[in-house]
Amino acid sequence: MTIQQLEAEINNIKARNIRVETEKAWETSWTRRIMIVIFTYIVLAIFFFFIGTAEPLIDSIIPAVAFILSTLSGPFIKKWWLKNIHKG
Repeated sequence: MTIQQLEAEINNIKARNIRVETEKAWETSWTRRIMIVIFTYIVLAIFFFFIGTAEPLIDSIIPAVAFILSTLSGPFIKKWWLKNIHKG
């Protein structure tokens, strides 16, 4: 391999790392979480309205809050899993 080929490969790896870091930042961002909560709430409110629940707007809050709670507990569960289960 030539120096130029190695430099090109290193630059490709750096570019890939930037893309991966950007994707990870999006996956863990509050913007994404809030967007999912809002869409979850809207879709479920419409669904509950059409199936005729008594309080579709209130009933839709529960799944949206459950999503936020699951994202907040995720890091703690992951840390526990890595320490106790994966051990590798």
